[in-house]
Amino acid sequence: MQTINVRINIDSPTGRRLLEEVKRHPKVAKIEYPLIDGEKTYSIEEVFSKVEEKLNNHYGTNLKLKF
Repeated sequence: MQTINVRINIDSPTGRRLLEEVKRHPKVAKIEYPLIDGEKTYSIEEVFSKVEEKLNNHYGTNLKLKF
């Protein structure tokens, strides 16, 4: 499979139009949005542990979620 990385400036009408055209072809084009400065991505383990913690604190239980 051959791939190419492209940067499109979506501040302009032409850039937004190009992005919309790429979105129409999800089988051949994948769009990856850059992270905003200071933004963090979370692993599935981190997400489930946070959900587990919030549920247990809110309901006063000691649940262990499996993922």
